[in-house]
Amino acid sequence: MATPLHWKKSLWILWGANFSITCGMNLVLPFLPLYIGELGVHRVEDVVRWTGWIVAAQFITSFLTQPLWGAIADRRGRKVMLLRAGFGMAICTALMGLVTEPWQLLALRLLNGFFSGFISMAVSLQASLTPPEHSGKSLGTLQTGAIAGTLIGPLIGGLLASFLGYSHVFFFTGALMLCASVIVMVFIREERKPPKEKKARQRTPWRLFRPLLPVFAASLITQIGMMSIEPIVTVYAKTLYAGKHLALIAGLIVALTGIANLFGAPTLGRLGDRIGQRKTLVIALTMAALAFLPQALAPGVGLLLFGRFMLGLFIGGMIPSLNALVMKLAPSEIQGTAYGFNTSSLFLGNLLGPLIGSHLAAEFGFRSVFYVTMSVLLVCAGFVYMSRSLDVTRRAAEG
Repeated sequence: MATPLHWKKSLWILWGANFSITCGMNLVLPFLPLYIGELGVHRVEDVVRWTGWIVAAQFITSFLTQPLWGAIADRRGRKVMLLRAGFGMAICTALMGLVTEPWQLLALRLLNGFFSGFISMAVSLQASLTPPEHSGKSLGTLQTGAIAGTLIGPLIGGLLASFLGYSHVFFFTGALMLCASVIVMVFIREERKPPKEKKARQRTPWRLFRPLLPVFAASLITQIGMMSIEPIVTVYAKTLYAGKHLALIAGLIVALTGIANLFGAPTLGRLGDRIGQRKTLVIALTMAALAFLPQALAPGVGLLLFGRFMLGLFIGGMIPSLNALVMKLAPSEIQGTAYGFNTSSLFLGNLLGPLIGSHLAAEFGFRSVFYVTMSVLLVCAGFVYMSRSLDVTRRAAEG
């Protein structure tokens, strides 16, 4: 068992690594369409099409490969898979600064998705080091590193692109990811138990995953609900605000949810340690769903900002609670694989959510997306509430 000092030390090292990786992943987003234009794509329709595919490419290969990396992590260790992701993504990202055609950028994004999985492996590694009674707080705090990187990355990327040029930002991002990987390699120590017997490594008993199926389903539904609004929220804001500072307001609307998440994730993580992750997840899903109501009814940008902030507070309780449930429901020998499947569920939600949201907005108007998303999250809350297999406290009592 890891000492308290060890798991707390690893938490802050992995927090910094998660921040660096997600910051790097988001550095390129503000200028990606402009970079595609520099690669010879000039028609607006073509730029939009290429941008969509290039952004989605990484999620496609990530969705397909996460269970594989998780299974290897169970056999070879989580730290080695963490380093595989970090070094692989660093090299792929740096190479993106050398491309001369958009298809080359697309190919590298696909390859980058193949290597990805740093965040999920960091969660899995930290979960293996953390005492169960501190899992909610630990994983909630760890999530804030990724959130902070997601918030700050686009700002740094925009500034660097202005001073260094687009290509050099990719080189900077690759170097940032490389530094994060080296720090993990040097300072993180993983305590692994040797496998009990040879045949145990040959076949995974899939019945062990049965209690986890509701977690994977909840992860998918939650992410679809959360991502469905992302493609239209800034355009929706434009219909509510006609002032001079539209760009600033749009940025604030996007960032406010993440800022609130920084406070909500550790707070709800601690709540999960006290009352259980299942109850916390039901509360977070219900309150997040209700936070869409003021956004849908907003007559102006003020109520929209309030709804986005409230949403961010309760989003913070979802992913850490789901990760903690994976930790508590999955036996140690399949935890890496379980986290891989859970991450694949999240990536699939990242793919489907924006497609569903943009289609609803085009067919039925912006406000319909808020109502549908609210309904999806409420259904998910009911599903989690009814899933008795997620009641870890009851299972422990029966055991």
